[in-house]
Amino acid sequence: MQCPDCDSVDRRRFLKTAALGTAGAAIAAAAPKKLTGSSSETLVTTLYNSLSPEQKPKIVFPFDHPLRSKVDNNWFIVPQKIGKFFTPDQQAMIEEIFRGLHNPEFVDKVLAHMKEDTKGIGLPDYSVALFGAPGSGDFEFVLTGRHCTARCDGDSVQGVAFGGPIFYGHQAGPTFEEKPDHPNNVYWYQAKRANEVFHALNGKQREQALLGDPRAEKATETVALKPKSELTGLPVASMTRDQKHLVEKVLADLLMPFRKKDSDEAMRYIKGSGGMDALHMSFYKNLDIGSDGVWDVWQLESPSMVWYFRGAPHVHTWVNIRAKA
Repeated sequence: MQCPDCDSVDRRRFLKTAALGTAGAAIAAAAPKKLTGSSSETLVTTLYNSLSPEQKPKIVFPFDHPLRSKVDNNWFIVPQKIGKFFTPDQQAMIEEIFRGLHNPEFVDKVLAHMKEDTKGIGLPDYSVALFGAPGSGDFEFVLTGRHCTARCDGDSVQGVAFGGPIFYGHQAGPTFEEKPDHPNNVYWYQAKRANEVFHALNGKQREQALLGDPRAEKATETVALKPKSELTGLPVASMTRDQKHLVEKVLADLLMPFRKKDSDEAMRYIKGSGGMDALHMSFYKNLDIGSDGVWDVWQLESPSMVWYFRGAPHVHTWVNIRAKA
């Protein structure tokens, strides 16, 4: 898979310097190549301040606007596309905001699959909206498009990991339904790790963990949380120590693409809501590509979390993690 960085290194550095200049020379000096997690929030403020009077009414909304909390697998939060609506400097800022939301060791894979998912266009084919105003305590950046709902909130949204529900996914290659081994899908490693858990289960555990149909994909309803009494699948609390260790590896792999600030917050909420023992793990046999017994669809769930990996026909992943109510 090709890296999406089609500009030369010198041009990339020039664009980053231009975008960061108004945010302060100290930030640019501290992070000439990769921005730190906190720099994404700084650049969101810079982006907001750079908007023209004509731009603001089209992409800036009150903080409590219902669009802010929406999530879906393929949608545009506003009709204006990044590549046509924003100036080159603003586009550079948006890319750096997005980069800063990810693990620097993984983000190039994300940008590459976004380019593949949009038939070569990439990030310019996505859309951005801003909610609230910087300095008010309530301010959030949301980027959406095919296989993406990403957020940068600076902890404005209390008790919610990632600033609210997020979505990530990938269609690797030209066919809508991927092959059973999902070649070149950048997120399939997560399902492979989850299937290690299934293979470590005994017969009775597999019967409890393996269900029929998964939850339907219905935009924001997809990540609705359930009370403990309605959870299905195998309770992690009933697993052996070694099996629980494998589930811990699944969680680590799920969080690996994201910046440390967000992954640490997500783990803090998971631990504060009962930790591993509060989770249930489920696999779904009715969407098994190739009928090979490698489960393409699975989830981890608790009353305060859902991480739903739907690998059929290709990868869609829905995430909602909250602090204990």
